[in-house]
Amino acid sequence: MIAFCVGDAMARSYPFGSRTRNVNDLGNQYVPYHAHFWDMLHGGANGGLLLNWQSGYGSSFLPDLGAYTASPFALLVALFPRDRIDLALYVITVLKIGAAAAAMACLLLTLRPGRWWAAGLLGSSYALCGWTLMLASYNPMWLDGLIAFPLLCLVGEWARAGRRMVLSVGVVAICWFANFYTAYMATVAAALVLLARLATDRTATNRQRLIAAGRGALSMVLGVALTAPVLMTIVKGDKLVYPLPKQDFQAVPWSDMLVRMLPGTYGFASPSNYIDTAALLLAFALPFHRAVPRRTRAVWTALAVVVAASFQWGPTHLFWYAFTTPNGSAYRETFALSGVLVIAAWFALAHGLPGWRPLACGAGVMAAVVAASVFIADDGLAGPSTYPLAGAGLVLAMGALLLFDRAQRLRRTVPAAIAVGLLIVTQVGQSAISNSWTDHKKLESFDNYAPWGQRQQWERDAIKANDAWPAYRTEPGRQQTVSNDPLEVGGQGAQYYSSLTSEVLTSTLASLGGGWTSRGRAPQSIDNPVTDVLLSVGARLHSPPDPHQRANPPQTAPPIVTHQAVPPMVTVRATAPAGRYGPSPYRNQEMLLGSRVYTPGTIALHDSAGRPIHRRGDGFPVRNGRRGTAGSNTYRLDSACPAGNQIYFWAPNLMGTVALAGQQPVPFQGLMPSHRAAMARIGEVPASGRFTLWVHAASRGKLPANGLGCLDRSRLAAAEQRLAATAATKVAINDDGFHATLRPGTKGYAVLAAPAIKGWSCSADGRGSHAASSYLGLVAVPLGGGASSVSCSFTPPGLHEGEAAAAASLLAVIGIAGYGWWRGRRRKETPGGDADVPGRQMAEALVE
Repeated sequence: MIAFCVGDAMARSYPFGSRTRNVNDLGNQYVPYHAHFWDMLHGGANGGLLLNWQSGYGSSFLPDLGAYTASPFALLVALFPRDRIDLALYVITVLKIGAAAAAMACLLLTLRPGRWWAAGLLGSSYALCGWTLMLASYNPMWLDGLIAFPLLCLVGEWARAGRRMVLSVGVVAICWFANFYTAYMATVAAALVLLARLATDRTATNRQRLIAAGRGALSMVLGVALTAPVLMTIVKGDKLVYPLPKQDFQAVPWSDMLVRMLPGTYGFASPSNYIDTAALLLAFALPFHRAVPRRTRAVWTALAVVVAASFQWGPTHLFWYAFTTPNGSAYRETFALSGVLVIAAWFALAHGLPGWRPLACGAGVMAAVVAASVFIADDGLAGPSTYPLAGAGLVLAMGALLLFDRAQRLRRTVPAAIAVGLLIVTQVGQSAISNSWTDHKKLESFDNYAPWGQRQQWERDAIKANDAWPAYRTEPGRQQTVSNDPLEVGGQGAQYYSSLTSEVLTSTLASLGGGWTSRGRAPQSIDNPVTDVLLSVGARLHSPPDPHQRANPPQTAPPIVTHQAVPPMVTVRATAPAGRYGPSPYRNQEMLLGSRVYTPGTIALHDSAGRPIHRRGDGFPVRNGRRGTAGSNTYRLDSACPAGNQIYFWAPNLMGTVALAGQQPVPFQGLMPSHRAAMARIGEVPASGRFTLWVHAASRGKLPANGLGCLDRSRLAAAEQRLAATAATKVAINDDGFHATLRPGTKGYAVLAAPAIKGWSCSADGRGSHAASSYLGLVAVPLGGGASSVSCSFTPPGLHEGEAAAAASLLAVIGIAGYGWWRGRRRKETPGGDADVPGRQMAEALVE
């Protein structure tokens, strides 16, 4: 834990310096989710375990809880002030690293007795592996998998010994509940370790090996089943998410695999195989250490090679991910190899200190690794300190081990203490510098976000002052700070970034003119009065651009809050929708609204030289211009609309700006498929009715032919009043649904301003519950011949199946515990025991 903090302090990273550590998903997802979890623990969240009313205009929360905040460590956020949520998550990260080190140390001492300080050092080697520094430090829920691997290996040891069956099931359940994703990888690795242990146990018969494997499998099945109420909702929810483009696995060169074993390296697309030099030296020395039984040397050397090779072959690579290629870094299972190498290093040490011959051979292997990295590997992987750290670490580690061996022979305490000190210095120094270098490179390579500061506090204060949920929604606004602003600062908005973002949410918002990042998994707010009416957004924040991003000027004042008259959360539509969504977001908004409020704008486009740009298919092509040609990527767009209307522009694939003549340009961040630009207001139509827009394109793209719309606010106000006149008279929203009171005899469809995600069940006047309908992507309840109320509840898909599986598992565990208690009493009463009946011993061995 000290080594990790020292590295962050060297990098001047939060909380030890001014540099943020909120890179990539840490700032965008995990800090906001823990902030929302803080609100839940303190009773201030909009929603509960089943529904999250703050994100995505209403989303399923139980799968997100299982994916991001199910770890027991997450409960610690409640002990911190909410405006110190970044510090809370950092402390949790450090504590998880310490817990992983302690768990590995306990495992090593269980595998074979040895020196406690050596087990502690090797436990730290495992906890500070390159995977931790590179990936898990900004994906803190993955650190639960780092803890799970040694714990699940302990379950395997208990299975071999025929002990602690009920405790084993509990440990498996906790590991899988904390983070199922890395727990699966840890389970695969622990199963390989158990097989290796059974293969090296010369005293066990084949029958005993089979029984031990059966015990381990039974513990695993029952433990995983106990987590099924959460696990099944994740599995079912994963089938409903917005689809991502398929990624094909590409193995890196073996030389890159080797160089990443060294300290001070960095590479997002290659496996972070680093463990400190002392541990690596011992692991490499194992095959040459004759004090270790030959079978142990062969099996553990082969296991390390097999695990490393499995990362590089497509089918086995997919097996590590349950046959689902990950989106992003492709070597998330690397901690399993680090764990195997650390166990191998322990066997090399616990059987007696290796002498100079095995150490020299291990150093030779390390020299080969260094040579491969110098002459073959990608030059961009090694940092400026890689080779000095590797060389110094090798010399210090060899010297310390030889010194300790000599001190042990001579029974000298001071040299032994010096040797241990050298090993500690080597480990702390290498890992701290490696962590510092990784911090530096991550800031260079990833998007990053500021920790909680004045901007977030202003936004939270403004939301609290204007929040009237559930009468209407308060939107954190289009100028977001992170992709989960509603979770971080409060309110009820469209923004929602999760691995489980539903397809219906993303598609519905996109059809209405919304934008996204992260290939559709992070929908953004639409700053549009029509969608605000449709989704009951009565208050909206308007903040300046985040000063942390792209050198924007400092924010000197709180955000501006605007209010708009909107209908309640439940409205009534007399008839079914006229059709499905089409290509025009303006027409789509009008379909959902039930009124015409836009005037389509014609587009006449000219390039910087005044030449007309002709339409091709459904749009006008634009390009980013030629180098050295001023203005070649600027286009003039001429159009006309009724005077006083508001001008809206929609170009989902435009990366650039659009400006009304004489006014400030409006940015568009479109780069499909990763980024989709949202519809934006450009200005107001002048008295002449004619206007010119200047489009600046930063990349090649297309301006849609139907991308221009002029909004008549008086028509919109009349449409809002018509919706409000027939809407619900009272709406009560709770943690798992809502109840709406309608005017007696209301016919048509009651429509909730929330996406029609799967899991809603509804009834009108209590006349039988059925799956909710969809009204152009929103939750709808057909009212039949008339109704005076509607009630809907939400159950995440898979929850009931998971509850059944967990109940069956719990009954089995109670049965096993009861049988063990009964057998214990019977043995005390009848020391001779029962006669052997075919199959009975096998069954008893599995459950005892």
